Amino acid sequence: MSTPRIAIVHERFTEFGGSEAVVGELAETWPGAQVFAPIVDPDGVRPPLTTVHDTWLSRAYLGTGRRSHAPLLPFVPRTLRGLPLANRFDAVVVSHHAFATQAAFATDAPVIAYVHSPARWAWDKDFRTKEAGGRAGQLALTALGHLARRAELRAAPRLSHVVANSRAVAARISDWWGLPSTVTYPPVQIDRFTPDPTTGRDDFFLFAGRLVPYKRPDLAIRAAQRAGCRLVILGDGRFRAQLETLAGPETTFLGATSHEVLLDTYRRCRALLMPGVEDFGIVPVEAMACGTPILAVDRGGALDTVDPGTTGEHIPYGPDETVVDQLAEVMRDFDPADYAPQAIRAHAEAFSPAAFRSQMAAIVSRSLA
Repeated sequence: MSTPRIAIVHERFTEFGGSEAVVGELAETWPGAQVFAPIVDPDGVRPPLTTVHDTWLSRAYLGTGRRSHAPLLPFVPRTLRGLPLANRFDAVVVSHHAFATQAAFATDAPVIAYVHSPARWAWDKDFRTKEAGGRAGQLALTALGHLARRAELRAAPRLSHVVANSRAVAARISDWWGLPSTVTYPPVQIDRFTPDPTTGRDDFFLFAGRLVPYKRPDLAIRAAQRAGCRLVILGDGRFRAQLETLAGPETTFLGATSHEVLLDTYRRCRALLMPGVEDFGIVPVEAMACGTPILAVDRGGALDTVDPGTTGEHIPYGPDETVVDQLAEVMRDFDPADYAPQAIRAHAEAFSPAAFRSQMAAIVSRSLA
């Protein structure tokens, strides 16, 4: 049987994060695949990716000094529908956040959608309100959300197979798109994160990740204040100035740091805090690969990644004040020695890149059968 011709479509390469790492693993799964994206910043493309076919939107983005891709988003659906995919590929694999499934209109080949999430800001009013950042932002996001919902629903019947990155995302796909899906967890580079038996646990908790509202670093800060515990925050983002105003002397901001600092901090903290609802959550799996326990709300990807009593604990989800109170209560008496680093590491190995590649290859093969 000849090697299938595969196209991979991603929405944008304007920064490097978990979804871009997924695209990299998709490219490793099919080394001859061609990768397409409407908006590409060369700084957002990393090995194993080398060449990404872009569109005029890249030139528009770079021409504005890379200030923001947001004003270009209304043009993304039509641009995706116009990608040169027809009659060139046996299958198209899309990496979807909001608009990537529009590539299904550019081909008659089977389209397999790996869904990080349907556009939460389009479907979830509360999420949109928290992300909008003011009245003007809310109006703009509401209008864009209408476009995203309509685009997702139009494309849904054209998808040959839908893959969700967690059970929580699978539930959204069912509720919002009316489609079944297969859960395949995203790849985590667990080989880059390992326990170190010579490193002891220090007396601080850790929040790591982009400082944006939906990740709820504000709840971590308030819980640390209430519990009287030290908190270290790794990462940067548009929410940082507001968080620094909220934080007291028990909280230390380290900003964006090197891999070496991140690894060392994972290994030394008492536990990683995950107070926001994540679609999946790569950071907690990285921490678990270091043998570090997790304290996470019992929603979203944490239901897939955190095994209570073995790899950490679930905090009951609820109003902000309830989450802060319950998280603070657990933090006060938390003892990482109650959790075996070897068992935590073994749990993290289920989310390896090899497992992801094997599962995605099997799904695409079935679509081509």
